[in-house]
Amino acid sequence: MGRETAKAQQGTAYTVEQLVAFNRYNPDILPDLENYVNEQVSSQTYSLESNLCLLRLYQFEPEKMSSQIVARILVKALMAMPAPDFSLCLFLIPERVQMEEQFKTLIVLSHYLETGRFRQFWDEAAKSRHIVEAVPGFEQAIQDYAIHVLSLTYQRIPRTVLAEAINIEGLALDKFLEHQVANSGWVIEKSQGRGQLIVLPRDEYNDPILKKNTADSVPFEHIAHILNNLS
Repeated sequence: MGRETAKAQQGTAYTVEQLVAFNRYNPDILPDLENYVNEQVSSQTYSLESNLCLLRLYQFEPEKMSSQIVARILVKALMAMPAPDFSLCLFLIPERVQMEEQFKTLIVLSHYLETGRFRQFWDEAAKSRHIVEAVPGFEQAIQDYAIHVLSLTYQRIPRTVLAEAINIEGLALDKFLEHQVANSGWVIEKSQGRGQLIVLPRDEYNDPILKKNTADSVPFEHIAHILNNLS
């Protein structure tokens, strides 16, 4: 696929995937992939494959690397947690580049998320608004991740714990909870001496009984397939 064809077809996720498939090591597609990163930001979409391809091409053409584009890729990767996308992207970024201040900040943010230290995460993110707020949807994506982490452990969450994890308080938190009660099956209880408790839907992660039932229901064929892959 020539350069003109690539430019003519630019504009859809399918086209970019096609570019990556047929021109994976062709530096001529660098501008297309960079434009697609910006398109992912503006349209709040995401393509790990194309972003990894761009980072690989930067390894071959380091003088063409755009720090702004790399930062946006890493922010989008943070938003994809709990998927390991951030580590996959970071592996392709030279250590000398990682030592730049904005990338050191993103690495710290990643560490806080991986270890569930949400208060430290939000404090650090507030100091680096120019990096994270350049990508729309960042705050909501991290809030969704925080709720995911909490739901792995808790059936009931004190309001104060939730507020710290998602960085919402007061009336804004009231509105958020109303939405979750109406749309996600959350229940709010009042506990004497402990304030509000948020009851999360039971699933195989936070309920031992459901976890056992889920494990018992795994088909033998699936287990056999896993064992064959390990052998």
